[in-house]
Amino acid sequence: MGIRKKTNKNPPVLSHEFIIQNHADIVSCVAMVFLLGLMFEVTSKVAVLFITVQYNITISANEGLPEESVVNHFHHGLQDVATVFFYMLVAIIIHAIIQEYVLDKINRKMHFSKTKHSKFNESGQLSAFYLFSFGWGTNILMSENFLSNPVNLWEGYPHTLMPFQMKFFFICQMGYWLHALPELYFQKTKKEDIPRQLVYIALYLVHIAGAYILNLNRLALVLLVLHCFVELLFHVSRLVYFSNEKRQTGFTVWAVLFVLGRLLTLSLSVLTVGFGLSNADEQVLDLAIGNFNVLFVRITVLATICVTQAFMMWKFINFQLRRWREQAQAQPVKPKKPQAPKSKSKKDKANGVNGVSSNGADSPRSKKEKSS
Repeated sequence: MGIRKKTNKNPPVLSHEFIIQNHADIVSCVAMVFLLGLMFEVTSKVAVLFITVQYNITISANEGLPEESVVNHFHHGLQDVATVFFYMLVAIIIHAIIQEYVLDKINRKMHFSKTKHSKFNESGQLSAFYLFSFGWGTNILMSENFLSNPVNLWEGYPHTLMPFQMKFFFICQMGYWLHALPELYFQKTKKEDIPRQLVYIALYLVHIAGAYILNLNRLALVLLVLHCFVELLFHVSRLVYFSNEKRQTGFTVWAVLFVLGRLLTLSLSVLTVGFGLSNADEQVLDLAIGNFNVLFVRITVLATICVTQAFMMWKFINFQLRRWREQAQAQPVKPKKPQAPKSKSKKDKANGVNGVSSNGADSPRSKKEKSS
């Protein structure tokens, strides 16, 4: 993302510069329209579709139980698109707040170059997001006991019903990565960086939305928490490196955890999709109940995960090789020690070098040569 220079001149209304400078205020007004819609009966039904989580189902084991034992679960549907859109607007507003009140102030103090400025903003935003996602996802895993009993990752598939926290987590994840698309325009991203950013965003959206639609939300939650932890370590190490280039220990720890994370991702995916779901009783494609447990879908899911992990490892290897080359070039070349002059022989000291005596007068040999 490029550096946004604030000027005293007011750009023309609805011009590109005006939208970029005031995009947070514009998006805030749009989000406020949906919130105000809740206050009126005519618009409340439409506003609810955007703000609240849809497809609520109340489950009670037996009749006559107290209200505390009633559990609310949710499933997915087309109305989730409206909810994702609203929280995409919220993500744009939060992005602008972090940029203006945290990152821009640090940039003014550190006086980064244009390249470091862009990378610092990117790592600062992603560090905040990954920290939030890792903490929230870990809390869901602990509350739902997915870590204590890994069999829950595939047992009882299809997992069409989700608790509120899990569904809201996936809504926010998709909203965040969708907000990254307009941010390419708002942050004036360089043209050469746009293809890399688009691939990055597309991979997240395909995997998160695919797992959400195919009811593989439990596996996706575990893999997202693992991935967020590794990425959080990388971007925090990057921020520390920008403050002091000698501090590179974090990159070494991240490199080890990155490789372990890829292996663990493949292991859990093969265990859940390749073995767990393949041994399930119901292996029939049934869109009505959300069952996608058929051979073609399983192979497609595993192939997508394997290709993505291979792509990440390829990028990782290139990154490490480039980093090692830069470190090798940055090492100063030790200058050669000058050789000490050879000591003069007694004969040279007596007659002088090149026919000149030690007291500056010509030696007899040099006089003879001159007379000849």
